[in-house]
Amino acid sequence: TINDETVELVQPYFEMEDYTLQHGKKVCGNVAGLLSWTQAMVVFYGVNREVLPLKANLAKQEGRLKIANAEKDKAQAELDEKQAELDKVQAKFDAAMKEKMDLENDAETCKRKMQAASALIDGLSGEKVRWTQQSKEFKSQIKRLVGDILLCTGFLSYCGPFNQDFRNLLIKDLWEAELRAHKIPFSDDLNLISMLVDQPTISEWNLQGLPGDHLSIQNGIIVTKASRYPLLVDPQTQGKAWVKNKEQENELQVKSVLKEWSALYS
Repeated sequence: TINDETVELVQPYFEMEDYTLQHGKKVCGNVAGLLSWTQAMVVFYGVNREVLPLKANLAKQEGRLKIANAEKDKAQAELDEKQAELDKVQAKFDAAMKEKMDLENDAETCKRKMQAASALIDGLSGEKVRWTQQSKEFKSQIKRLVGDILLCTGFLSYCGPFNQDFRNLLIKDLWEAELRAHKIPFSDDLNLISMLVDQPTISEWNLQGLPGDHLSIQNGIIVTKASRYPLLVDPQTQGKAWVKNKEQENELQVKSVLKEWSALYS
């Protein structure tokens, strides 16, 4: 209940020389207490006059803070809800992007396969004529196979002792005439070498020392494919060198018959 008027009324008493705690104690202890209390109330009023607006402002600001915190909590709840929705949408977006990338990769792979298939089809389209012709040739070759086999087996069985000219005479002039007479189909341009041995084997024989002419290769075919043991008349020792190199891994043992005969009759 203290106000400015009350403080103003008691202010002259405070200015008196004897209005002190020491003089009050001299008069009466209760008077000294009352005097000290009035001075304290005036000081309290001066302090409280500044504190009360601050308290009021504090209460006001606390109210505003409470409202702001409530709004903040509400906004935070809405933010959390929106964030949850955003996370769901982001997850769907990531899944859609992954599916999109997978589809793009599949499409690119399919595109490359289609391009490769198109290139293959374009490249093979030119082979159709050749394959058709080759298919017809296979059918014709199957029909001629009996006569071709007869010529090959005859070559392996009977042509070994003869030179190239006589071999050609047997095959071209005699045996082919017999086949025609008996209406047995055969290939007019039959190549006995390609029929009986492949090119890599011939190359391997050449590396082992066998000459590359037709007669030598035919002799190599007879040596390796005939069922009877071959007799090699080899004045230049080319066949001997080839046989040694060819059978080296099989531990071929070579005997000199002339030396054994010389030792026997000496």
